[in-house]
Parts: sequence; C-alpha cells; structure tokens
Amino acid sequence: MAASNKKILYLHGFNSSPASHKAQLMQAYFAQHGAEHRLLVPQLPESPRQAMALLDSTVHSTNNIAVVGSSLGGFYATWLAERHNLRAVLINPAVRPWRLLDEYVGTVTHYHTGEPYEFEQSWVEDLKTYEVPILERPENLLLLQQTGDETLDWRDAWDYYQDCHTFKGLGGNHAFDGFSAFIPLVLHFCGLQLD
Repeated sequence: MAASNKKILYLHGFNSSPASHKAQLMQAYFAQHGAEHRLLVPQLPESPRQAMALLDSTVHSTNNIAVVGSSLGGFYATWLAERHNLRAVLINPAVRPWRLLDEYVGTVTHYHTGEPYEFEQSWVEDLKTYEVPILERPENLLLLQQTGDETLDWRDAWDYYQDCHTFKGLGGNHAFDGFSAFIPLVLHFCGLQLD
C-alpha cells in the first residue's frame, strides 16, 4: 500500500497514557498535516496480557501499520514488530522490563490520572513471555536512544538492538529530549508520508 495510507500505532510507557509528552507531540504533528485519523494512540491496560491482546487485535484489524513505542511501549513494539513483520521505532525502550517493574508490585498511583491501582506480581511474570531473545528482522527496527536516560541503562538497549538501525544521542533524558525534531525521521523510517 502507498505511504499515504499508512498508519502509526503509538505505544506509551509504563504508568503513562495518551496524554504523555511524546504522544501529544505526535498528535499535534499529525493534526498539523490533517492526518489525525492515521495515528492510533490507545490507552494501554496495566496488565501486560491485556495490553498485548489489545495491540495484537489492533494490528490484525488495521492494514498497513507501523509501530512507535517509548520505554515499556518500546518493549511491546519490539514483540509486535517481530510477530507481525512490522517496522517499528523504539524510543529509549525497556529491554527487560520485568527486572525494573518488580519494585512496583502493590499500589501504584497513575502518573496522569492520579488514580491508584494494584500492580500485580503476576504481571511481572507475564512480561517475560513477550521477550524476543533474538531479533530475527533487525532491519525493521530503529532505536532512538539517549545516554542521559535516568530511568533505564542505555547500554542495555544499545547492546540488544546493535544490529538494528540506531541513533545514540549524548545526554538527553528518559523522555527523549528534543523528540519533536525526530518525528519526520520516525515517519520516514515507518514508511509514512504526510502531505
């Protein structure tokens, strides 16, 4: 299908939402080009199994789609890209999130809504089932990594995605400082053209 028909599925990170900064930047960019309908930004369930069921269903029901994921969303995007042979852009992605999220088991306050919810121990185990031990199609993936990430060790992603297309920015932060300047690159890599 033509690049003019392609859609992007944007995946936010852990304890986040479509109100996240990068999601808002993407939405504004698509709106400026009159292409809001070509960007999907779902609210992901906290449960990994529910999140992946939603995403798998979205990919199955949407023709000509690429994925962009940040942090935990990057982990999910990697699995989707490998499973469905999709292009994906990974922004400061979590490589083995179960090692980090174990400490969140219990009551967590949602970053955007302020609502408390219970983060279950079984969810940590569920995350392991979506690990991709070996990337079979590294050419489909673009890693955008900043070394100033205060949440994740950038070297984990740099090692794991070493055979993929990569950009390493010195400094920055976990939110990926200056992301708006990278949106044209993201869309180009995904094969999406906005008029």
